[in-house]
Amino acid sequence: MSDNKIKVTLVRSINGRLKKHKACVAGLGLRRMHQCIDVNDTPENRGMIKKVSYMLKVEEA
Repeated sequence: MSDNKIKVTLVRSINGRLKKHKACVAGLGLRRMHQCIDVNDTPENRGMIKKVSYMLKVEEA
């Protein structure tokens, strides 16, 4: 497995979003606005990031 990381920041609120989109944000480990986390660069995480990309800021870590 690669140990590449992606830095993900929640920049838009999850209030009023679709249930699936809220689940993706929670699955990435984000709980509140402007929280930054490093997630492993896996196809599963990339899929969740792609689904809610309009709410996230993504950087290569």
